[in-house]
Amino acid sequence: MVAVKELQTRPHGKRVVLRAGEWPGNATIGESICVNGCCLTVVDAAQGDLAFDVVAQTLQHTTIGELHAGDMVNVERAMRADSLVGGHFVQGHIDTTATILQVDRANGQWRTRIESPASIDYLLHERGSVSVDGVSLTIAGKGDAWFEVALIPETLAKTTLSLRLQGARVNVEADSMAKAVAAEVARHMHRLGMSLDSPLKTK
Repeated sequence: MVAVKELQTRPHGKRVVLRAGEWPGNATIGESICVNGCCLTVVDAAQGDLAFDVVAQTLQHTTIGELHAGDMVNVERAMRADSLVGGHFVQGHIDTTATILQVDRANGQWRTRIESPASIDYLLHERGSVSVDGVSLTIAGKGDAWFEVALIPETLAKTTLSLRLQGARVNVEADSMAKAVAAEVARHMHRLGMSLDSPLKTK
């Protein structure tokens, strides 16, 4: 986690400046870094700060535009091709924003329930993968228009999810493999003249 230093208004949108300190130490201009789940490009890296230009579309479809100076954000460098894959692939392409509905800390657990908008609800299933503010997580529970994640102490200590309580908005990215399969199924059904809403009916 690092802190937001400032947001500057620019003709194209905003410039987000993070007070990164010694993290990651050798970031270079043009490098891709994930900020709260959004893949952004470094445009300046000097004196412990990292700056990113964010266009209007990203501001409209993610929570990046809601940041303020002093807010903490999750940051992660792009994975190298020779790296160990310790979670699922997170592309940094946010599908939707969602509201945290409930945080349950009973019996020593920390379970966060998040709304599941219709645009991605069909892509989420129990024990499947999801990214919340850039954190790769396993879906621990799934209900009608919501999903839950169970957070371990390490995740709570190293990410902003311990700060995201009821009512907070987060960036959500569905599993890229699930999206690829769903897109191919949709194309195949379209070729057959079948409706996604009712697969047994023809158009």
